Amino acid sequence: MDQEMLQKKRPAEVDLEQVAAIILQTQKDDGEIPWFEGGKTDPWDHVEAAMGLCAFGYTRQAKTAYQWLADCQLEDGSWYAAYMNGQPLDMTRDTNVTAYIAVGVFHYYLITGDRVFLLEMWDTVSRAIDFAISLQAGTGEIYWAKNPDLRVDTMALLTGSSSIFMSIKCALAIAGELGIRREDWKTAALKLKTAIGRGYHLFNIAKSHYSMDWFYPVLCGAVTGDDARKRLDQYWKKFVAEEMGVLCVSNRPWVTIAETCELVLALAATGNYKVAEIVFNWMHERRFKDGTYWCGFTYPDMVIWPEEKITWTNGVFLMAADALYNLSPAGRLFDHGFWNESDILRKADISYLTGF
Repeated sequence: MDQEMLQKKRPAEVDLEQVAAIILQTQKDDGEIPWFEGGKTDPWDHVEAAMGLCAFGYTRQAKTAYQWLADCQLEDGSWYAAYMNGQPLDMTRDTNVTAYIAVGVFHYYLITGDRVFLLEMWDTVSRAIDFAISLQAGTGEIYWAKNPDLRVDTMALLTGSSSIFMSIKCALAIAGELGIRREDWKTAALKLKTAIGRGYHLFNIAKSHYSMDWFYPVLCGAVTGDDARKRLDQYWKKFVAEEMGVLCVSNRPWVTIAETCELVLALAATGNYKVAEIVFNWMHERRFKDGTYWCGFTYPDMVIWPEEKITWTNGVFLMAADALYNLSPAGRLFDHGFWNESDILRKADISYLTGF
């Protein structure tokens, strides 16, 4: 079953408008998107929720979300790791949390073609990427954060570095569209890709039982082709509870909808739409009565936990639906083939970062 066949059979059993509604209801007037009403906001998940809205056509609300980030960016280009009611909650300055704005802005541009907004956000994106790259080790990995006292924490996370690789690619695509050259970003991205593909020893091994460490190198395009397919196959039984979803952590019976949706994106990125749709369909019963998706559940007792309706969980569900059913022009954002075919990306001259 290829992508064209999937696009002809949208998931009729899912009301995507209801999925988007929980994000719209939670978003504040200034654009901020907390985890849930009364909950905290972290910039990475804020972007993920905004991307879900944008994929389903709520471009104005997504734009407002990115403007909120621009307004609260710190002088060094970063953001705090978490906010509560607009005030800092966790003053850690996380490289991955910071860099992800580039993915959201490029996603928005693919959908809207709004070059004016691309120009408006350029300074925000470029300063965010510069901050992340400033914490890159000589061996290519990127340290995860500056502590609240501004000391660099020299621990590197495979999931975070993989996400940063995707962020740098998107930032380079934006730069290419605007006719701006950032050779330093290209050099940093190549070093990072090499570290992710060949230097797993450089990353915190204590996190290796988290499923994101398994599929994020594939999802973000740092590992492609046969290597990507082998990686997904190798650890499938470790992290996948058949007909349920993806375990957040391999040694705990807790399935999370967000990780399951991200695996759908990773499978679609490698062209395996058949299995991606099978996994996607496992989630359709994991919903509240209003049609929004659980954050996670334990098994075999099937206890919903946590009980809140999480914005970014529903946002990434919309992104997974977009990857399968072509809801928007950004549906192939994570598709490895897209990064070799797109005219926009040729302007960025980054084929050596994206080739198979």
